[in-house]
Amino acid sequence: MHLTRYTDYALRVLIYLAVKGEERSTIHEIAESFGVSRNHLMKVVQDLSRRGYITTIRGKHGGLLLNRAPEEITLGGLVRDTEHELSLVECFRDHNECIITPACRLKPIFNEAMEAFMAVLDRYTLADMLGVRQQQLARLLLIPAEET
Repeated sequence: MHLTRYTDYALRVLIYLAVKGEERSTIHEIAESFGVSRNHLMKVVQDLSRRGYITTIRGKHGGLLLNRAPEEITLGGLVRDTEHELSLVECFRDHNECIITPACRLKPIFNEAMEAFMAVLDRYTLADMLGVRQQQLARLLLIPAEET
């Protein structure tokens, strides 16, 4: 299983906003902190806003804020929302042309593995990602101490 860069960036945005707390953030400062493309983050931020994970405020004093408490954002939910292709092999897809599908045991085994993977992610929240390391995350992300 491989999560896309899109999901990776969505996690990073949410972690950054959670560490920053009530202080507004910008796409530019998040991109700078992680050393990633501002353009990629813009797409991710639009999607996170549309899905209700974050609030975007326009204008001179605008910015980004979490729209939900970190305890309410499960990693499993985020992965389901951001990954467009969770099908591990062809037989999971709508256009399955694998000729051994009727006799193959891979699909139920991979299905069980995927369910276990998602069940683990469902047990963890954005708050769990911060834990006692919030101050260390703030330092690594170059967020001044008075803002966390």
